[in-house]
Amino acid sequence: MDRPLLEVADLVRAAGDAFIERSRKWITWKHVKVLLAIARCRTAALGGHLDECTRCGHRAISYNSCRNRHCPKCQTGARDRWLAARRQELLPTPYVHVVFTLPRHLAPLVLQNKKLIYDLLFRTSAETLLEVARDPQHLGAEIGFFSVLHTWSQKLDLHPHVHCVVPAGGLSLDHTHWVSAPERFFLPREVLRKVFRGKFVDALKPSLP
Repeated sequence: MDRPLLEVADLVRAAGDAFIERSRKWITWKHVKVLLAIARCRTAALGGHLDECTRCGHRAISYNSCRNRHCPKCQTGARDRWLAARRQELLPTPYVHVVFTLPRHLAPLVLQNKKLIYDLLFRTSAETLLEVARDPQHLGAEIGFFSVLHTWSQKLDLHPHVHCVVPAGGLSLDHTHWVSAPERFFLPREVLRKVFRGKFVDALKPSLP
């Protein structure tokens, strides 16, 4: 794979110090640590090892990765492997995209109780999809899906939400045949919203002191 003309690491090395200096009022050591890792990733600063071709004997130095979970260079490989594994699981049917989002006024609560809130978000969104899909008034089927948590918006504001990738259909309740969703309609949005809100609030109340 060809190296891109410009990488995030190039930007960090060129403007990182000035950015850190301008941001002294809010930036923390954790932020600086991430920027430092990205700047050093796969450079001599982290050391390296010698690779040798077993056929022709050609040798080349490979510099070590930072392995920071925020580094785009390190995470690209992990992302590609994850996507390849998910492609192997795809069914021969259309898919739909459903998003469950928490309201902005819960942001302070989320920051103080991340594991609790994210667990509730995953659980109640999954329960909502399964319950509404099983209802004979809607799809009347048992569905499967996977969910991916996003915690920030594109503007880097706290914005907890889960993306659910769902086959547009499921097994009949007696497991005898496939039930396809209508082409232009999967599950009613207002019903999903109401059921999710109720489940999340009911689960949240006894979980907090």
